[in-house]
Amino acid sequence: DRAGSISTLDSLDFARYSDDGNRETDERVAVLEFELRKAKETIQALRANLTQAAENEVPLQERKNYKSSPEIQEPIRPLEKRALNFLVNEFLLKNSYKLTSITFSDENHDQDFELWDDVGLNIPKPPDLLQLYRDFGNHHVSTRDVVDVSVGVEDDELEAATPILGSVPVFETTPQPIEQCLIVQKLEDQISVLNSEKWSLMEQIQRLESEIDFLKNENFPVSTVYGVAPHPSLKQVPLTVSEDNGRYLDIKSSENDKHGNSEETSLSLSAEVDSRTSKDDTLNSMPCKETEKLSSCAASTKAAVHFDKPNRKLSPAFHQALLSFCRMSADSRLGSEVSRIADSEKSVMLMLGRCLPHIVPNVLLAKREELIPLILCTACLHPEPKERDQLLHILFNLIKRPDDEQRQMILTGCVAFARHVGPTRVEAELLPQCWEQINHKYPERRLLVAESCGALAPYLPKEIRSSLVLSMLQQMLMEDKADLVREAVIKSLGIIMGYIDDPDKYQQGFELLLSALGDPSERVVSATHQVFLPAYAAWTTELGNLQFHLIPTLLNKIEKLLREGEHGLDEHKLHMYLSALQSLIPSLFALVLQNAPFTSKAKLQGEIPQIEVTRFPRPVSPLQDVAIIIGSREQLAVLLQLYDYQLEHEGTTGWETLLWVVNQLLPQLIEIVGKINVASTACVHEFSRFFWRLCRTFGKIFTNTKVKPQFQEILRLSEENIDSTAGNGVLTKATVPIYATGVLTCYIQEEDRKLLVGFLEDVMTMLSLSHAPLDSLKASFVELGANPAYHELLLTVLWYGVVHTSALVRCTAARMFELLVKGVHETLVAQRVVPALITLSSDPEISVRIATIPAFGTIMETVTQRELLERVKMQLASFLEDPQYQDQHSLHTEIIKTFGRVGPNAEPRFRDEFVIPHLHKLALVNNQQSVDSKRLDIATHLFEAYSALSCCFISEDLMVNHFLPGLKCLRTDMEHLSPEHEV
Repeated sequence: DRAGSISTLDSLDFARYSDDGNRETDERVAVLEFELRKAKETIQALRANLTQAAENEVPLQERKNYKSSPEIQEPIRPLEKRALNFLVNEFLLKNSYKLTSITFSDENHDQDFELWDDVGLNIPKPPDLLQLYRDFGNHHVSTRDVVDVSVGVEDDELEAATPILGSVPVFETTPQPIEQCLIVQKLEDQISVLNSEKWSLMEQIQRLESEIDFLKNENFPVSTVYGVAPHPSLKQVPLTVSEDNGRYLDIKSSENDKHGNSEETSLSLSAEVDSRTSKDDTLNSMPCKETEKLSSCAASTKAAVHFDKPNRKLSPAFHQALLSFCRMSADSRLGSEVSRIADSEKSVMLMLGRCLPHIVPNVLLAKREELIPLILCTACLHPEPKERDQLLHILFNLIKRPDDEQRQMILTGCVAFARHVGPTRVEAELLPQCWEQINHKYPERRLLVAESCGALAPYLPKEIRSSLVLSMLQQMLMEDKADLVREAVIKSLGIIMGYIDDPDKYQQGFELLLSALGDPSERVVSATHQVFLPAYAAWTTELGNLQFHLIPTLLNKIEKLLREGEHGLDEHKLHMYLSALQSLIPSLFALVLQNAPFTSKAKLQGEIPQIEVTRFPRPVSPLQDVAIIIGSREQLAVLLQLYDYQLEHEGTTGWETLLWVVNQLLPQLIEIVGKINVASTACVHEFSRFFWRLCRTFGKIFTNTKVKPQFQEILRLSEENIDSTAGNGVLTKATVPIYATGVLTCYIQEEDRKLLVGFLEDVMTMLSLSHAPLDSLKASFVELGANPAYHELLLTVLWYGVVHTSALVRCTAARMFELLVKGVHETLVAQRVVPALITLSSDPEISVRIATIPAFGTIMETVTQRELLERVKMQLASFLEDPQYQDQHSLHTEIIKTFGRVGPNAEPRFRDEFVIPHLHKLALVNNQQSVDSKRLDIATHLFEAYSALSCCFISEDLMVNHFLPGLKCLRTDMEHLSPEHEV
C-alpha cells in the first residue's frame, strides 16, 4: 500500500466523500487539509534552506584570510545574494528601469521580488541602495598600529583547558588579548571541522539508506553486497559496484590516490586479490540465480573496461605523482555526478532526478519547453515519490508566463504522463500541481490549470472527476477575473460533463450552465454554446431530463421574464435563455430520431441499411451538430430519409418524443411569442432566429404539417375576421413578424415565396381596414429588409398596396416605403420605389398623398443620384407651392417633421436652397394663422426642425436672409402661445 505523502493527495480519504450532491462541506474540509499539508511542507523547505545556509557558512580560517588580504573577495552567501537582488530590483523599479527589472526578474525566477519575506525568515529589511550609499561615507574606521606575532599552543594543553573554559570567572582585568583570540579561533576551527564531518556522515547515512532500500527492492542480501568503504589511508581503492544511486562504476579514489590501483592499472571489478576474495565470499552467500546474475555482470563489465598495461618499470608512486597534475574534481556535487557513469535505466533516472533541478534554471526561458520530454520521462520512471513531486513541480513552473504554444506542449506532456502512470498517480501527483496554482498571480498559469483539468479528465478516477475537479473549476468560474481563464474553465467543464456519470451532480451542472450563460464576457458565452451546453445536453438526454426538465425550465424562465417585464423587459436575460434553447435544438432533434419507431430498422452500430443515399437530404449546416450526436453523416442521412417518409405517410403515430414537441413545446412557444412587445426589435429578431433554426432542423415536411397550421390557427387570416377584436389583437402582436421571418422564410422555393407574399399582403390589408396599429407589419419589414434577398419580394407586397382599391391600404403602402428605402439599392429605388411614390402622390385621397412625404424625405437623405433627387425635390415643391395645399394643415405638419428629420443629413445644397427657405415661408404663414391650436401645432414642429438644423453649417447670407427671420417669426408665435419656448 502507498504511504500518505505530504506533497500529494494520497493522505486524503476520498472514499468518505460520496457524490450525492450533499458533500460540499466535506470537500471543503479535504481542500483545507491539503492546504495545511502544503503549508507544513513549505515550513520544512524553509528549515532546509536555513540548514543549507548554515552549511554554506564560510569557516573562520577563510574569514581570517579575507580580512588579512582585502584584495581577496569573500564569496557571496545565498542569503546575501537574495537580499541584494531584492534591493537592486527595487532600485530599478524606483528609477523607471522597468524593462531591465523584468529581465532581472526572469533571470532570478526562484525569487519573489514583490515580497521581502521571500528573502529569508525574520530578516529585517535594510534601507534602499541609495540610502546605503549615502550612509557609507559616515563610517570612519580608526587605524591602529599592528605588529606580526607568532605563537603556538599544544593540542593537549588546549584540550585540557577546554573543559574549564566555561567556569573561568570574569575578572575586571582582561586577559591577554592574543592568547584569548587564539583559543577562540582554535575552538571555532574545531567546531567547523566537526560540523563538516557531521554533514559528511549524514550524507553517507542517506546514501546507505537509499542503497538499502534499492537492494531490498532487488531482493539482494544487503549485508553481503555492500561492504564498508576502505579507509582513506589505504593506497588501493578497488572498483566496486555501488548501489546507492543505481549501478555506478565508482572510480573515486582516496585522498592521495585518485587514479587507480598502484599494483595494477587494469580498472576491473576484481582488481585486487582481497577484493576478489571478498566478492567470491559474497557470491557464495547469495542465492544461485543472483550469483549467476552478478557473475555475468562482472564478467561483461570486466571485458568492457580492460586497459592495456604499460611495459614500463616506473614505480606506482611516480605514476601517482604524474597523474596528480591532471586537474580533476570529484568532491563537488557536479564532480560527483561526472565521476560516476550510470550503467542501468534506474541509475539514469536517479541521476536525472538529481541533475534536472540544477539544469532548468540555467536554460533560456524561450527554450525551456525542450526540457519537457526529459522531465516527464524522469517523473514517470523515478522510484522516489518526493523526487517525482519535485520534477512535476518544475514542469508546472517551467515557464513563468507560458504562451499558448508552450501551454499546449506542457498539456501534451501531462496527458502522456497520465496515460503512462494510470489514474492513481495522476490523482496523487499531477492534480496537486494544478491545485497549487489555482490562485496564481499570472493568468497564464491559471489558464494552464484550467486547461489541465479538462485534458486530464479522462485519466482521473471518476469520483475525483465529479467532486474535486468539478469543485476546482466551479471556484475558478466564479472567482477568476480573466476572461481567457474562464473561457478555458468552460471548455474543461464541457469535457467533464462528457465523462461524469453521477446523477446527483445534474443540478450542480445546471447551475454552472446558467452562470456561464450569464457571464459578461462574450468569449465565455460563446464557449458555453460551443462546448459546455452540447456536452451537458448529451448527459441530460441520457438521464431523460432534456424534455422533462432542461427545456421546460428554460421556457418557464422566459415566461417569468415576460410577466415581470411589463414595465421594462430584461432583454439580456431573454437572449441568454433563448440562445440556450436554440443551442439545444440539435440535441432535441437527435432525441426525436433516436426514439423514432423506425430506429430499430437502421443498424446504427453496424452496416447501413440498403437505402440508396444519392445526396444529403437536408441543408448541411443546421444538422452538423446532429450528425456528431448520432455518430456520422451517413447514419444521419439514413435516419432523415426514414424520418421524412414516416412524417409524410404515417404522421406522428407511436412517436412520443415528436408528439411532445408538437403538442406541448410548439403551443407553449407560440403562446410566449404572443406576449412579446412587438416594438422590441431585439426580441423579435431572437425569436425569429429560434424558429428558423427549429424549422430548418426538423425539416420542411414538419414545418408545413406541424408548425404552420398552429400559427395559422392562431392568426386566423380571413375576411370574416377583419372586424373581430380577437383576430385584430393577434395581428398586432409579435406573432406576425416571427411567423413571417422565422417560419415562412425557412425555405425559398417559389411556392414558399408566394406564401410569404400572400401572408404579408393579407396582414397589410386587414390591419389597414381595421384601423389597427401597423407595428407588427413594420417589424416584419424591418427584419426582412435587413436581407437584400427579400427586397424584391417586399416591393411586390407594397405594389399590391399601391394598386389596392381601398385608400386605407394605399395609405399604409405609402408609409411602409419609408422603412424600405434605407436598405434598398439605388437602382431599385429609381426603378420601383420612386415610380410607386409618384403614383401615390397623385392619389385622389389627400391622406394617401400626405403619407408619401416621409418616404420622399428619406430618399433625399439616402440617395446620391442627381436626377433622382431632382424628381423628389420637384414633387415636394409641388406640395408646398400648389394652391390646392395652401390650407392643408396636416400636410404642412408632415413636411416640417420630415425637414427636421432629414435636413441635417441631406445634401447641403438641398438643405440651403430648399429646406431652410421653405421653413422661413411656413413660419411667416403661421404668424397669420387665426386658429390658435393649429398655430401652436405648426410652431412646435418648426421649433423642433430649427433646433435640428441649427447644428448644421449655415452660410452668412443664408443666416441673415432666411434662418434668423424664420426664428423671429417663430418667436412671435411662442410669445403668444408658449412662453416657455420663447427663451
